[in-house]
Amino acid sequence: MANTVAELVFIPAPGVGHIMSTIEMAKVLVNRDQRLSVSVLLINPPLPIPTLITYIESLAKNTVERIRFIKVPQDQTPPKLDLKAFLVSMYECINSHCKYIRNLLVDMINQPGSTRVVGFVVDVFCTGMIDVANEFNVPTYVFYTSNASFLGFNFYMETLCVDQDQKQDVIKLLSDSEGEMVVPSFVNPVPMKAFPADYQIQDGFDFLMCSFPELRKAKGIMVNTFLELETHAMKSFSDTNAPPVYPVGPVLNLDGIVGEIDNRDVNVISWLDGQPPLSVMVLCFGSSGSFNEVQVKEIALGLERSGHRFVWSLRLTPDLEQSFSDPRMVLPDGFLERTLGKGKVIGLAIDLKMDYKINFLNPDTNLVIVTAEEIETGIRRLMEDKEVRTKVKEMSKLSRATVAEGGSSYASIGYLLQEIMSNII
Repeated sequence: MANTVAELVFIPAPGVGHIMSTIEMAKVLVNRDQRLSVSVLLINPPLPIPTLITYIESLAKNTVERIRFIKVPQDQTPPKLDLKAFLVSMYECINSHCKYIRNLLVDMINQPGSTRVVGFVVDVFCTGMIDVANEFNVPTYVFYTSNASFLGFNFYMETLCVDQDQKQDVIKLLSDSEGEMVVPSFVNPVPMKAFPADYQIQDGFDFLMCSFPELRKAKGIMVNTFLELETHAMKSFSDTNAPPVYPVGPVLNLDGIVGEIDNRDVNVISWLDGQPPLSVMVLCFGSSGSFNEVQVKEIALGLERSGHRFVWSLRLTPDLEQSFSDPRMVLPDGFLERTLGKGKVIGLAIDLKMDYKINFLNPDTNLVIVTAEEIETGIRRLMEDKEVRTKVKEMSKLSRATVAEGGSSYASIGYLLQEIMSNII
């Protein structure tokens, strides 16, 4: 941390997607301002997930230029997750580390020759840490790993639930209704049946009412998006009392997980290099995007019937993963042979979502199956509609330009850094 005069303390939620994007955001900031250093505080996950624990351990042993990683101590008997109220109990488990965060901050401040701590940067699951920062008159910023539209959605849902009676009415409305709702951050009315499953049960709204009132105490919110992609959503924040929102994306990890090398990645990239330009569709549904056997077969049939090249990151529900040593065993008979040369079925890759709603803790709850016909239609529209392809290509160019000097995200990061560094005075 030599030659730096200001330090940011990042506190990500203990999930691979949250940690990786947080590290990339930290890199963006320290690369833009040589006076800045970052400490990333790593909290152990409440659930014993071996790959995640290994990843956190590997980070704690590494140092990136002007970025250090510190493991946060935990209670000898950590709080247990309540799977019936997963989001709230996850929030409470994470924020039970506040006393350890306070001690670490005291050590940073009192260390001889230490740099000035100019801010906390916390995840939406860590907003309980804002009060800790306030004890030391340290401002807090939030790094929101989702998009601006969903941030606005959450702010709007919070305003609908100012008291318990209203919250119950909203939950009932969302769980029963086939109608649509006008949400300020979305251009078009949103079908209520498309709302996240978490917002059709008590736990989702309880989490919202724990985290978002705290989030409003932040001095600013960084969002992994860019102005040209979500112009309407960004404009919608001007009509709220939310903290300033900074579009800082796209923030990408192009190196993969630290210390993890997989020959399958090399094979897929080699295969992609041999395909015609702009001819391959990637299907990936994130770390929690698993499917039951019926939905896997529908996706496979839709892909095959479309006739288009594809890379499919297939992830099964936990019960199927235990039942089948090879996930491909749940695919339609002969699917791999018939699509040989046109498609690749691999493990977890990057995140690209479809119109599929699932409660990942209870996959059979309110299960909606997207049919092969719907999937085929969606694929053909994406791959064959010239207007759609033109828009995607234009947005792809903008996504590169926005982070370069003169781009909107580049400027937004500049404004944010000015705000952060003003805390030195």
